[in-house]
Amino acid sequence: MGYEVPHTIEIYTIIPFLLMLLGIAAGPIFFHSQWEKNSTKLILALILGIPTAIFLLLKGFSHELIHQMFFDYVPFIILLGALFVITGGILLTGFIPAKPGINTLFLGIGAILASFMGTTGAAMLLIRPLLVTNAERKNKVHTVLFFIAIVANCGGLLTPLGDPPLFLLYLRGAPFTWFFELLPEWLFINISLLLIYYIVDLYFYKREAPEDIQLDLEKKMPIRLRGKLNFIWLGGVVLSVAFLNNQFFPIIDQYHYLKFIREGVILLMAILSLVFSPTSHRKSNNFTWEPIIEVAFLFLGIFATMTPALLYLQQNASHLGIETPTQFYFVTGVLSSFLDNAPTAVSMHSLALGLQARFVTLFTGDELIAGIPVSLLTAISVGSVFFGSMTYIGNGPNFMVKAIAENNDIKMPHFFRYMYGFSLIVLLPLYILASFIFI
Repeated sequence: MGYEVPHTIEIYTIIPFLLMLLGIAAGPIFFHSQWEKNSTKLILALILGIPTAIFLLLKGFSHELIHQMFFDYVPFIILLGALFVITGGILLTGFIPAKPGINTLFLGIGAILASFMGTTGAAMLLIRPLLVTNAERKNKVHTVLFFIAIVANCGGLLTPLGDPPLFLLYLRGAPFTWFFELLPEWLFINISLLLIYYIVDLYFYKREAPEDIQLDLEKKMPIRLRGKLNFIWLGGVVLSVAFLNNQFFPIIDQYHYLKFIREGVILLMAILSLVFSPTSHRKSNNFTWEPIIEVAFLFLGIFATMTPALLYLQQNASHLGIETPTQFYFVTGVLSSFLDNAPTAVSMHSLALGLQARFVTLFTGDELIAGIPVSLLTAISVGSVFFGSMTYIGNGPNFMVKAIAENNDIKMPHFFRYMYGFSLIVLLPLYILASFIFI
């Protein structure tokens, strides 16, 4: 949201967004049977989203609302949906023993792929094969949680293709190759998480029933990858995200609705996947439309209700006393945990630009990249990518992975339990340690 805001907005306008978060958190706990229906999620999104939209229109924020819903939400869902459809046509058959080393290798490959095909693409490509591999394991929730942290978030730090906030910073002037400078941070977090995961998975592997382990080891079948044509459609999506933008086609800045050419190509890739992939592949993958419908309904409410929160941040960030790289890192991180990390990164970049008058005194000798000191750009980039894993709503693929896992009869922790049982005790200490080492 890098445009001028015409009017002031009050802090009470974020109440619908807080209620939306509360509904997502409390729904599975207190209204479990009703919450399982996607219609319930749609009703919640509409009850909170429609009044928020009307309020924004009446207060003169129609431009901001349209930008958020048409230029952020619609592309977001189209990208997620296309990747969901295309990867659903890729079928890995055969059996790999679900040993800790094999699972760790899965996550490690995902961490590498995430930077080059996006966290969403890598997550959608690998989550189903990972679940199939661990079909005989009873203890596998921890595997999905670490998958969210590594593949759906932290792995995507090395290129603008990896995560939406980096792509937006790239469009704001950060060179494509600059993000490779974040390799030390990428290595530290991902290697640390992989080591922790291996130890945790080894512990749970030893607690598995002997008959389940024996069944897993005895099920031997050569590995075969089917639906390879889908990698062409997947590549088409990645290239569309990388090149069909105003960086390569400046005319989009004059006629911004031309941005939807990218979404048109992405939709075409999904349609081609549906046409040319045997339905048996998706059937074997337990493919249903329920997970993407769930994400579409929930994020409809999230994007609508978080618009006032982002506007409030944009208008008041300069009064928050945020100046140091460490402050930028943690503020970006906290906001990326609960708001969409892409507009959060843009808002924090705008805040950094507002400090230009103090660059000489605050950042002596610091190189300027994308118009801001490199130390602040590093803090914003790392904070937005890493902290997206702190909640289910911090980054788009998080909820998709959760929904697919639940669709495969894996009982995932609810919103609060994900935080107090995983992200706060496993991820946050590592992110704090990273701030001491790198920020």
